[in-house]
Amino acid sequence: MNKITVIGAGLAGCEAAWAAANAGINVDLIEQKPIRKSAAHQSDNFAELVCSNSLKAMRVNSAAGMLKAEMARFNSICVQAAYKNQVAAGGALAVNRNNFSGYITQKIKNHPHINVINQEQTEVPSGIVIIATGPLTGGSFAKSLNKITGDYLSFYDAAAPIITAESVDNTKTFTASRYGRGDADYINCPMNKAEYEEFYNALINAETAPISEDDKVGFYEGCMPIEVLAKRGIDSVRYGALKPVGLTNPATGHRPWANIQLRKEDENGTLLNLVGFQTNLKFGEQKRVFSMIPGLKNADFMRFGVMHRNTFINAPKLLNDDYSLKSNSQIYFAGQITGVEGYMESAQSGIIAGLNAARKIQGKNKIVLPETTMIGAFQKYISSWISENYQPMGANIGLLPPLEEKIKAKADRYMAFHQRADSNLTEYLQSLGEFQ
Repeated sequence: MNKITVIGAGLAGCEAAWAAANAGINVDLIEQKPIRKSAAHQSDNFAELVCSNSLKAMRVNSAAGMLKAEMARFNSICVQAAYKNQVAAGGALAVNRNNFSGYITQKIKNHPHINVINQEQTEVPSGIVIIATGPLTGGSFAKSLNKITGDYLSFYDAAAPIITAESVDNTKTFTASRYGRGDADYINCPMNKAEYEEFYNALINAETAPISEDDKVGFYEGCMPIEVLAKRGIDSVRYGALKPVGLTNPATGHRPWANIQLRKEDENGTLLNLVGFQTNLKFGEQKRVFSMIPGLKNADFMRFGVMHRNTFINAPKLLNDDYSLKSNSQIYFAGQITGVEGYMESAQSGIIAGLNAARKIQGKNKIVLPETTMIGAFQKYISSWISENYQPMGANIGLLPPLEEKIKAKADRYMAFHQRADSNLTEYLQSLGEFQ
């Protein structure tokens, strides 16, 4: 049957449907919104960005930049949408989240080979299916998944607050990007030692929102609530969200003792994200504690930080390198549920799952990219990671095989990784005679 069912219209599901449909395959895209939304979702649009509005670095001599460059070779709908709805963020690719998801929603709904079905899915359907239900998979469908996977894990993820730019006291802040990269797109809130210690003590003693005992399974390191990280030691967050390195406070001529960065949420910069301030503090406590940050005394919070459950399968035990299930090659997984971490990391897995599901119908060989590429490295990671403690992973150079030559300078070394990946990817695609 010339049809694929994709469950979930997040970034991965949209990429999967887009890739398969562009290959000429009919796709049923099943999405539960607006009938049912999780606690983290607010919009009715597809590909909703529920945490940060940043898609990480743009420069190709970075892991995140490499990944986006590779995705563009496969006509990624998310990369296309990102550059069409970009907002200034120094060297990062940040987007207007509403316009980003709105753009993707319209493209998906208008595709002649994609049929959108709004319903809550409770069972894994028959036929070729791509499961891209995301990190918030729960309810009856999670129980259905448990029947075919047997082994899946849960953890908690956290989102940072958003405030209005007009409520910031700019007499206490300065604009700059770390290390001077790109334009001065971040608003920086510098702290001296006394201000930091007062803030730190308030943070570690603030009241958090309750978590049920049934769901209390620990936090994922990559999105640790700031109050949890702070309790590891007084300097812990000075090496994280409040790190002052690469910045000079023009009011003093020196590096701040600690620093909080605010990033634009939209083109006009009317909304700002507290970078790295994922939190599970009660809303009143967020207002009290975060208003202690210089410049934020009268901050107007448009969205408080929230926590939500995150679910992923033990992919190396369950998945092949084409994202299909080892026990049933007609079932594919894509997105954060596979154990990739990050917006574009999730999206790239959707591309590969969608292409490979389409190729199964067309009788073509599966696509497995060279492990020297970032996408290929993820294919290897989700299918053959040897650690017993499988954890979500974002794009990083450590996933790639080492270079043959030693290059001391980090920027030059990372550029060499990109150049090798680009060359190997081009050679691979030429062998397929596709995606030129």
